[in-house]
Amino acid sequence: MTARMAFGRQAWKEVAHLLTDFPMALIGFIYVVLTVSVGVGLSVTVVGLPLLAAGLAGARQLGRLERARARALLGVRIEEPSPLPHRLGAGFFPWLWTGLKDPVAWRTMLYGFIRLPWGILTFAVTLVAVVVLWPVLGYITRGLTTVDRALVRSLLAPSDELERRVTELESDRSVVIDTAAADLRRIERDLHDGAQARLVALAMSLGLAKEKLLEDPEAAAAMVDEAHGEVKLALQELRDLARGIHPAVLTDRGLDAALSAVASRCTVPVRVTVDLPERPAEAMEGIAYFTVSELLQNVSKHSRARAAAVDVWRSDDRLLIQVTDDGQGGARLDGGTGMAGLAERLGAVDGLFVLDSPAGGPTTVTAELPWRRREAAHPAAR
Repeated sequence: MTARMAFGRQAWKEVAHLLTDFPMALIGFIYVVLTVSVGVGLSVTVVGLPLLAAGLAGARQLGRLERARARALLGVRIEEPSPLPHRLGAGFFPWLWTGLKDPVAWRTMLYGFIRLPWGILTFAVTLVAVVVLWPVLGYITRGLTTVDRALVRSLLAPSDELERRVTELESDRSVVIDTAAADLRRIERDLHDGAQARLVALAMSLGLAKEKLLEDPEAAAAMVDEAHGEVKLALQELRDLARGIHPAVLTDRGLDAALSAVASRCTVPVRVTVDLPERPAEAMEGIAYFTVSELLQNVSKHSRARAAAVDVWRSDDRLLIQVTDDGQGGARLDGGTGMAGLAERLGAVDGLFVLDSPAGGPTTVTAELPWRRREAAHPAAR
């Protein structure tokens, strides 16, 4: 009895873990076999792959339970894996594909499959040791739980930062694709409703003017003069559209001149300070430009500010942008002003977006982008 009382608390926890290995391993093995056999067996039908994806999602929960058991009884501290990047409204097929290639779930399935023979062995050996081999029970449990700890760490732990980074990049790729699609729809809509409609009307006007050229030269001249005005408006609309895609001033003169041009169109006075030793990569320069453009549009529309400032500088390997205004504040990422979209776009390129806008102001938006050197233009491309 004295020897039993001297047996440490942690050792008893290890015994409890080993004795529960068999029932937990049996549950996991049955779940894995049923999930794989049903999912793969029905994969020729429309329900097979969705069932397999749902089974893999359930395997994640089994892994969560096993990690909790290891933490409570073995003292193994393991971080929970990153959640799957399911985005609201992404649709059925993105959900299906993400679930089927989930590495966390597949490693948990492997853990559940190989655990059954080990669980039977540990249960039998521990039970015999408790009843017969009491003097060496501590050595036996320590040896067996060492293997358990190794299995948990190797199969149930997240794959360090690489797995988390892959998950983030997959989510970011979806954001980039959605953003590009939205931009293309916007350009198509602007062309259809703007310049295209104006050019169609212009062609009709010139056709009428041609018919009246001999009958009523004065009316034809007036119609040509009106058409000339329409041409100017169509050209302006096309220039505005091109500026929205990528402004020529940004390509030719860089961020300082381009942001100064944007600031000149703001409804409040804007101070622009750009302190860069060299121009960043074109992609980062474009993202910085459109980020500032949208933020200054928000200043014009929503801030009720009297003044604003734009500061751009480089710090180590980051391109930093800060836009401030002395307006009413109260801006939020979910406030319908496009802030959430900006945050998503910057996150998609490993950037950061921080909003500080207390009620009553001032509002400060700080954005960070990775600094990437601008590649020299190829001689043949000049």
